[in-house]
Amino acid sequence: MAPDFRLRPAEPADYDRVIAVVDDWWGRSIHGSLPRLFLDHFHRTSIIAEHDERLGGFLVGFLSPSMPDAAYIHFVGVDPRFRGNGLARRLYRGFFDIAQAGHRSVVRAITSPQNDASIAFHTKMGFTVTGPHPDYDGPSTDRILFERRLPTM
Repeated sequence: MAPDFRLRPAEPADYDRVIAVVDDWWGRSIHGSLPRLFLDHFHRTSIIAEHDERLGGFLVGFLSPSMPDAAYIHFVGVDPRFRGNGLARRLYRGFFDIAQAGHRSVVRAITSPQNDASIAFHTKMGFTVTGPHPDYDGPSTDRILFERRLPTM
């Protein structure tokens, strides 16, 4: 049974807590994909999930400054002990609310073609999945693209 996690907006100070666990949660070195600038500049559109001040998950996302209809989810993590209990879905729904409040009509994200769990999760969450897109992030760095249209408010 997973604890009842409280979702709240992230703060820049949350970075140290998040970066301290990402490599363990992924089982490999991944921290380079999440520089401090994301929580320094996009903490208001990012979400922390905690229970008794213990970090259970997070979502780092932002409203695109260049695409006025789009929001982007950059990085999401859930403590492996609490996966499969709906916490990631709650984080995504919280971000969808943020995106809609910001008058965005689409949420986008990407992953590597090898990330079957992410592809399955995004499909279940109603995202359109396309790819792999060759060289999307540079030579030999293919990506799968996700897109989910949001209901208009």
